[in-house]
Amino acid sequence: METVKLTIDNKEIEVPRGTTILKAAKELGIEIPTLCYMDLHDLNIENKPGGCRICVAEVQGRRNLAPTCSTKCEPGMVVKTHTARVLNARRTVMEFILSDHPKDCLICPKSGTCELQDMAHRLGIREIPGQEFAEMSTYRQDTSPSIIRELNKCIMCRRCEMMCNDVQTVGALSAFNRGFTAAVGPAFEQNLEYSSCTYCGQCVAVCPTGALTEVNHVPQVLKALNDPTKTVVVQTAPAVRAALGEEFGMEPGTLVTGKMTAALRALGFDYVFDTDFAADLTIMEEGTELLDRLSRHLKGDKSARIPILTSCCPGWVNFFEYYYPDMKDVPSTAKSPQQMFGAVAKSYFAEKIGINRKDMVVVSIMPCLAKKYECQRDEFSVDGNPDVDYSISTRELAAFIRQANIDIRNLHDEDFDSPLGESTGAGVIFGATGGVIEAACRTAYEIFTGKKLDRLDFTELRGMEGVRSATLDFNGTPIKIGIAHGLGNARKLLDDVKHGRSEFTAIEVMACPGGCIGGGGQPLHHGDSEIIKARAAAIYTEDRKKPLRKSHENPFIIKLYEEYLGKPGSEKSHHLLHTHYFDRKDKILVKK
Repeated sequence: METVKLTIDNKEIEVPRGTTILKAAKELGIEIPTLCYMDLHDLNIENKPGGCRICVAEVQGRRNLAPTCSTKCEPGMVVKTHTARVLNARRTVMEFILSDHPKDCLICPKSGTCELQDMAHRLGIREIPGQEFAEMSTYRQDTSPSIIRELNKCIMCRRCEMMCNDVQTVGALSAFNRGFTAAVGPAFEQNLEYSSCTYCGQCVAVCPTGALTEVNHVPQVLKALNDPTKTVVVQTAPAVRAALGEEFGMEPGTLVTGKMTAALRALGFDYVFDTDFAADLTIMEEGTELLDRLSRHLKGDKSARIPILTSCCPGWVNFFEYYYPDMKDVPSTAKSPQQMFGAVAKSYFAEKIGINRKDMVVVSIMPCLAKKYECQRDEFSVDGNPDVDYSISTRELAAFIRQANIDIRNLHDEDFDSPLGESTGAGVIFGATGGVIEAACRTAYEIFTGKKLDRLDFTELRGMEGVRSATLDFNGTPIKIGIAHGLGNARKLLDDVKHGRSEFTAIEVMACPGGCIGGGGQPLHHGDSEIIKARAAAIYTEDRKKPLRKSHENPFIIKLYEEYLGKPGSEKSHHLLHTHYFDRKDKILVKK
């Protein structure tokens, strides 16, 4: 490998050709401040536009200061990262950014986690010259079912644009206008609601300011908790327990399942259940569908659509309906675990406790912002009453706990309520990329072959590569599995399916990098991919500790079928637990 030698702040270093000054300085222990730059190297995601100019440095022989995030090292280069000229340039750039930025920090949704505010503090900004020109632009806001854009707070770092276009290939965001009115948003300056936005929330996850935040459902939840005529039920997604602790100073990857349950009970929820129960239920329905298609396919039935695509992720479903509506018969028709839970809670469980579904409020705690949109889809309701009333993110739950003055760190662990709180290890691994298909394989193998699995950990299905594959041996029948996380990676597999090139039997797709653990509603990782890996490790730790690790062995799932649903794939279970898809391509082509 060809290398180059250079000097940074009087320290010599040799790095591979193509390395940026920023990365070379990091190897020397020299920290150069950045704002628009972001690097999730394990997920192959990097934003280095060199746009904000906070990371500038002096390079000997060059007239202008160089953005270190995008300037490559050259032989003999001499770099200075903290001269008076450099420090003054950084402060001036920050002052310009702040001069047209709203001053509502005390009430901003990003207060406490704002990278812009942190950088201003780091650079010692205490006043803003030219304040008389501040607040020149008019107030501009765009509210969708999941995401709020405050255009005045956009600093043009273009991280969101990079995630939306380069990583997710959704194409909902692009830069428009110049000067004080410059911002990033949908084409033609449309609202997100009339764009190709999938509501995955990855733009929110990387935004350094309050320009992109989630729609807050906590006030509605609090109102429901204070209504004595309502029975309020809460469900918690598997990825939440692996990340919630970060909001309270715990190490990434700390499992807080029991403490989270105790906190939810202290908040006043009548029943605290687990979405993992519905994940086990999803496996029963989706697995049955997979085996039916596979059996027919092996018998030569050309109407059996192979590969089957997982349908748990609403961001991925939105993407599919926009760009591949001609393949509506390929994904599984199984609802997501969130929606299965809501349907069962407001039918089976409501009957058990003797209340009308309209007197029950179902709240979900999700790592995902697309879930806010999903629960508002018309098909997931009965006579206008939604199966899931409100979905709040992991961050919203953390804020809610703090508002209630609950010390989650010192709570004693508590268990979920029964019956919708009982789950297996297969349910919990839904939170990580590859987990849904691994859970499905644990059940599908035993039902297909009639034999017990020798091993439960399909480690070949795990990892952080954007696209990966594995072939499993179902007692002599090869089952080829495809996995993609990140919608840009999903597009590659879908194009193969569309053009008849796919050799997979089943494909799992998750919209967010890392799966649900890296969801748009999770605690902000600020570009640290080690945090996402720690969350994944926590998910698999909880799986290993479960007494039951296969969905079809969950006694409460078995009882649900015996008492209410009949059997997987029955007419009643299909009516309650399955859905259909729509052609939404026209939505992204219309200028509004």
